[in-house]
Amino acid sequence: MPEGPDRPPLGPDHGLHPPASELEVSQLEEGLGMSLPPSYRQFLLFANGWGVDEYSLRPVADVGWLRDLAPWMVESWSSPKGEKPWSVPDDLYFVYGKEQDCVHLREEYLPGTLLVGHWDDGDFLLNPHVKTADGEWEAWYLAPWLPGANRHRSFWDLMKDHLR
Repeated sequence: MPEGPDRPPLGPDHGLHPPASELEVSQLEEGLGMSLPPSYRQFLLFANGWGVDEYSLRPVADVGWLRDLAPWMVESWSSPKGEKPWSVPDDLYFVYGKEQDCVHLREEYLPGTLLVGHWDDGDFLLNPHVKTADGEWEAWYLAPWLPGANRHRSFWDLMKDHLR
């Protein structure tokens, strides 16, 4: 991996995988039918994944829709068949940071989230249903011990929060 202002020198134990190619990222976007959010796309072009096992960001080849990669998870977070999906109004949903209550989740978004990584027993998801003006997707940390998801405005914000 070349060094430079955008790529600082890294020690041998940094855990970052070599960068994904533009072709690999473009093929992922083509398969998804949409462009990736800028901060996540930049990450993949810097490192095609990070870490191992329960603390990792998946390489391009292992990224996909939650409904396809973990249908059991979608089912476990979904309302019983025939019941209205669990949702919340905008004034409760669009709260980020310390004021956010993670229980304010929109269940209907879950199947269409992109599974990009794991932390402990939780999962990092990107939500294309909520986008900023500059193309960032909402990012979630969904874990069994949370009553919902910790949500962030972007992949970058999720990473900053989680790696503190």
